[in-house]
Amino acid sequence: MKKLVYTISILLISCSVFAQDLTDALRYSNYKISGTARSAAMGNAFGALGGDFSSLSINPAGVAVYRTGEFTFTPSVGKISVDGTFLGNTINESKYNVSIDNIGYVSTIPTGENSESGLVSLSFGLGFNRLGSFSMSMLAEGANSNHSILDYFTNNVNNPVINSDDFDSYYERLAWDTYLLNYDDQNEEYFNDITDNNFGQSQRKSTTRKGYINEYLVSVGANFNHKFYVGGTLGIHEVIFKENADLYEWDEKNNIPYFNELNFNTYLKTTGNGFNLKLGFIYKPVNNLRLGFAVHSPTFYKFNDAYNSEMNSSITYLEDGKTETYSAKPDKEGVYDYEIETPLKMILSGAYVIGKSGLISVDYEIVDYATAKLKNGGGNYNYYSENTAIKNAYKTVGNLHIGGEYRVSHNFSLRAGYENFPSVYKSTYLAAQNPNGQAKYSTVSGGFGFKQGKFFLDAAVKRIINEEYLKLHPGAFNMVDYNISQNNVILTLGYKF
Repeated sequence: MKKLVYTISILLISCSVFAQDLTDALRYSNYKISGTARSAAMGNAFGALGGDFSSLSINPAGVAVYRTGEFTFTPSVGKISVDGTFLGNTINESKYNVSIDNIGYVSTIPTGENSESGLVSLSFGLGFNRLGSFSMSMLAEGANSNHSILDYFTNNVNNPVINSDDFDSYYERLAWDTYLLNYDDQNEEYFNDITDNNFGQSQRKSTTRKGYINEYLVSVGANFNHKFYVGGTLGIHEVIFKENADLYEWDEKNNIPYFNELNFNTYLKTTGNGFNLKLGFIYKPVNNLRLGFAVHSPTFYKFNDAYNSEMNSSITYLEDGKTETYSAKPDKEGVYDYEIETPLKMILSGAYVIGKSGLISVDYEIVDYATAKLKNGGGNYNYYSENTAIKNAYKTVGNLHIGGEYRVSHNFSLRAGYENFPSVYKSTYLAAQNPNGQAKYSTVSGGFGFKQGKFFLDAAVKRIINEEYLKLHPGAFNMVDYNISQNNVILTLGYKF
């Protein structure tokens, strides 16, 4: 595993380095469920409502609310747009995504003929919900930079000074082989031409991400007196994350001797599987009021990283004015195995049914992201420093989900929802302000439902707004301000039996 020689800091997240750190722990802990169109339209506020397949991933007691069997299928299409602002320059990148967010099957078995007291029914659910999508493209570009990826490489090999034969194959070795990193025999230290000439180069980074978190689940629930519902879910998680990043630096003003340009390309593919257990309850103290509580165990993940990189350079030698281009890449792809334990989650829910025409529902999730842990790295690596950084950088948050539904007629309903996810970062870390401490993630949604006989169609439109600050490369001084917006159209086709 790449051993980082700098102190892990919250200001060094998401830089496309291959070592596992607090970024990975958050990526696989802080997911937002997609699921069915009805749930999406109502802000995923289904902890106290149940009766929708998404609720099996929220509060598994929701499976016990079903009165009949059901099959659902949910495709979605969306566009995610990202404005990246770097060194005063803003540039846009966008990407369309098509996915399957849900396939679900529920069967309900009455315990006796016309039984309406005691144990009324047992329900079973089987299927999957999409818990998160990583797909997006990001672009950032700025001129007159005051830092370079070569600074990161130079600092690594000078602290302490090491022999070039010991350079990391995926980092410093590439810069050395492309003549971007040089050695000063007189001062016995490594240097690069960009730093020695006080920077001023232009920089551009293009990043493409793909992947998802899917939860394949088995749920069991029991309905007592149509007043108390209990359920449990075993969730099996499948994770795929891919990232291709291209960092380009060039001497646009032609002020840096020798150096013309460099490209540092990185590729990372993470695959993993994990599991968790969920237990939930729903109680109706009166007919119109429903109260819910659910607890999700940590998800226990095992991951494999496959990674690679490549460096290209262009240099003009002052002695003869000749320009040379160089290229280097490792002999083989790197691989690494490790584990992640995500935080425990608790969900408090309430819903009120307004006559026979409408309802309002609220879910409040409590998650302490500081308890996430990286574990069991290759070579018995214990992640002590990384887990200390997680503990000091992240905090406990409360995520809010609000939804409403109005029944226009027996066959047609209108829905709306809102979700708010506060920043999981502390506002300061190591006595430094972190701009991500104020970052928020929110959604607004709306939709409708139509049913005819045993068939039904639900549709939702969901807008997601997010802002986050990321480093252009490891060790950079300036951060990129990414403003992210996403519009999704979600359809659920269903059949009751």
